[in-house]
Amino acid sequence: MEMRKLGTLDVSAMGFGTMSFTGIYGAAPDRSEAIGVIRGAFEDGVTLFDTAEAYGPFTNEELVGEALAPVRDQVVIASKFGWNIDPVTGERRAGLNSQPAHIVQSVDGMLKRLRVDTIDLLYQHRVDPAVPIEEVAGTVRDLIAAGKVRHFGLSEASADTIRRAHAVQPVTAVQSEYSLWTRDPEDEVLPLCASEGIGFVPWSPLGAGFLTGTIDATTPIAAQDFRSASPRFTEQARQANRALLDVIEAIAASLQATPAQVALAWLLARAPFIVPIPGSRRLDRVRENNRATTLRIPPADLARLDDVLSSIAIEGARLPETVLRYSYL
Repeated sequence: MEMRKLGTLDVSAMGFGTMSFTGIYGAAPDRSEAIGVIRGAFEDGVTLFDTAEAYGPFTNEELVGEALAPVRDQVVIASKFGWNIDPVTGERRAGLNSQPAHIVQSVDGMLKRLRVDTIDLLYQHRVDPAVPIEEVAGTVRDLIAAGKVRHFGLSEASADTIRRAHAVQPVTAVQSEYSLWTRDPEDEVLPLCASEGIGFVPWSPLGAGFLTGTIDATTPIAAQDFRSASPRFTEQARQANRALLDVIEAIAASLQATPAQVALAWLLARAPFIVPIPGSRRLDRVRENNRATTLRIPPADLARLDDVLSSIAIEGARLPETVLRYSYL
């Protein structure tokens, strides 16, 4: 697979997000099946694997650690701290916690769960308004000096926060939701990444499955699926947002590709420092997504997508307000 750079970090052009193995979309596959998918992604060329202490909590890191242990030296493992999770018990508490002592405790737990000596890329999962970003960056800088972390990242951070953190400890990558129906980073964050040599990692690059064309207004969504509480996945919103999907599907058909491949290839075409991290619990879908790295969307079709996106309003907030309020601080 083609390689790209997140800052100075070399990774595959397509990464792999492992959150779906926690059961966020409903019942998760058994452990052996999940390990098979993660290892299959590596065998298909993926070298960037994304997890977080909040996924589970803890259980996703344990899964990723076991799955990637045989190929540890050939992959980049990224994880995240920042939600208020007890580092010992895993109890979820309200809000965020990026107090320096808590970060250090979180990282020590991650190292054990991931079965590694060093975390390749450590993100702050959400910006904690109670802790100056300079303190967070300084704590990660100390962890890098101690050999526990290699690179520093931020997730869902504003351009101003990224600048302030970058002045203390160089930021290797910024991770935020970005896709054909979520373009918030384009005004300020992506230009800053381009000017400062920072990589950008879009999470939910397939719109939590909507941009694959496999979900419509009539598709049932189980109560335990997080999308059941998402404003963008009400029946009304899915019906209204069909206009975008119609164009994606038409372009996909003309290129003998899938809608998912078009959505991912569109992201890859935006900038050479962008590395999406789609997730799937099925290896055939992972392989399908990876083929997007070889898909080149003609300029006329890219322009067509831009025209559609400028002429329609996507209905529904991208996340519930309880989560959205912590974005772009």
